[in-house]
Amino acid sequence: MKKRNFCPMAAAVLTAAVILQPFSTSAGALGQIRSIAKSIISGEPKEVEELRQMEVAQSEEGHQEYYFKQLTEEEQRVYRELLKGIRAREKEFYLTISDDDSIDRSYHAVLKDHPEIFWVHNREKIYKTTYSDSDYCVFTPGYTYTDGEIDEIQMAMEQSFQEVRALIPEDAGDYEKVRIVYTYVIDHTQYQTGEDDQSIAGVFWKKSAVCAGYAGAVQYLLERLDIPCIYVDGSTKGSTEGHAWDIVKIGQEYYYVDATNGDQPDFLNGDAAQLEEHKTIIYDYLCPFPEEYEKTYTPSEELTVPACTAKDLDFYVLNQGYFEDYSWQDIYDYCKMRLDNGAAVVRFKFGSQEAFSEACQELLDDGVVQNVAQYYMKLHGLGQVEYHYGVMDNFYTIYFIF
Repeated sequence: MKKRNFCPMAAAVLTAAVILQPFSTSAGALGQIRSIAKSIISGEPKEVEELRQMEVAQSEEGHQEYYFKQLTEEEQRVYRELLKGIRAREKEFYLTISDDDSIDRSYHAVLKDHPEIFWVHNREKIYKTTYSDSDYCVFTPGYTYTDGEIDEIQMAMEQSFQEVRALIPEDAGDYEKVRIVYTYVIDHTQYQTGEDDQSIAGVFWKKSAVCAGYAGAVQYLLERLDIPCIYVDGSTKGSTEGHAWDIVKIGQEYYYVDATNGDQPDFLNGDAAQLEEHKTIIYDYLCPFPEEYEKTYTPSEELTVPACTAKDLDFYVLNQGYFEDYSWQDIYDYCKMRLDNGAAVVRFKFGSQEAFSEACQELLDDGVVQNVAQYYMKLHGLGQVEYHYGVMDNFYTIYFIF
């Protein structure tokens, strides 16, 4: 929807009124009159002129605002205007740009940098009222939730944060904090579509969400723990559906974190995944090998993300479960060590497709895994045991669950 410029006749009349003002008028009043006159002469409302004169904050305490830093100066100003209007839940407000692409980039940057403004629903339509020959617009966001619901959701967010903080030891490092947040979000969320599934409201309030909710919840909790976390959206190989995940900064390195895929292991054979005693966290998606994760997921190109290259914090590397090559004796010794330490889940990873395929052939197809099962029975004094196994081809990992 477009509207015409203000009438030039009105500008002429107001200009004359300014000239005829008596000299006794205060400096403040004169400044206000000049500002009004300038706004009408330029065809812009006073509010737009005031927005253009405001200083644009380059950072905000408590938020990394990674995407803000990628915007042009004009887009950064609009970013602040959007954030201010959305936080105040204004029905409509001015922006000092009218270009659709710039507004979209700024709006998307705000949503990705600020998961806490969950009442801006990405399923709700937004509207922009532009004016011919003018570089500003009126922006109308799409809101959801009543004031009472917003208060209730924010209380649930705070409760979840306090629960997470209680789980973190005093001497915990950043990796441990990331692992605890990853586990918490998985344990307290069911992957399910619904009205609230695209934001952190689904995770903290309804306890169900899809990838966007998971990724936003991880970002929200980690930012409150002062750990840089970037929300990422993109595409999934072989699927028309999009996906969302996080990139965290630990030390000087960036790592992928994808809590959506860390839930109940549905890759197990038969109906084993339905058994309560077999529930486990899938840590393959916590700081995985970048080249393996990138085989499946690609970030959108609208805004860039930092490269992930490090492998040192991969779960298997940290827990001595990573093997460059396949050796039955090495795997058997590792399984015994894990079982001796009371583990019910034994998992390990290989460094190549060749080693992984060799392991699958001997352990699973040829049944050599039964030797591990026999050791488990002997260890626990059992006459028989039911065990299950599963594989994750994209990460070259094998699971044994007893």
